[in-house]
Amino acid sequence: MAIQQRVYDVDSLWQLVCESDDDTHYELIEGEIIEMAPPGGEHGTIAGGIYYFFRRFDPQHKLGIPTVEAGYYPPARRDILLAPDAAFTRIERAPDPFPRAWVPVMPDIAVEVKSPTNTLAELRRKAAIYLQHGTQLVWIIIPDQRSAEVCRLDASGEIQTEFMGEDGKLSGEPVLPGFRLELSTLFA
Repeated sequence: MAIQQRVYDVDSLWQLVCESDDDTHYELIEGEIIEMAPPGGEHGTIAGGIYYFFRRFDPQHKLGIPTVEAGYYPPARRDILLAPDAAFTRIERAPDPFPRAWVPVMPDIAVEVKSPTNTLAELRRKAAIYLQHGTQLVWIIIPDQRSAEVCRLDASGEIQTEFMGEDGKLSGEPVLPGFRLELSTLFA
């Protein structure tokens, strides 16, 4: 008898999380549950800083809704759930009311902060998933190199990556026009 691996969706994962008595964080990629370690101090400070700058730029949520570690999934793919370290969803794409459970749309900007427990390959795979399902801009923050990778799709749908050193500035581009964040501020 062959043993089959269980394929999860956002509903079965939600039930599992609600019935659990631990604080384990999970993501879901193609039906496979990925257990996430709690972020460390540096990671949390950087993610919180990005959230802070999103809120400070748009304090009344007129342009959109920033989040930290909230779960997002593309409505057409219920076997994917990602929890960006920080995110921004434009108000016209955000569900109204904004859900207490996971958000049924991918954010417009997704931010992943590299932890000692991640590889860049894992984060780039997640960036591709975000971009393939509606996210316009992914920032991969790399603390140990004091740098970032900015990922976006080009006109032909190919993923383009731009490396940015500590002296660079993250831009909201068309998602959050006028938003600028100096990387050096995150690593201060």
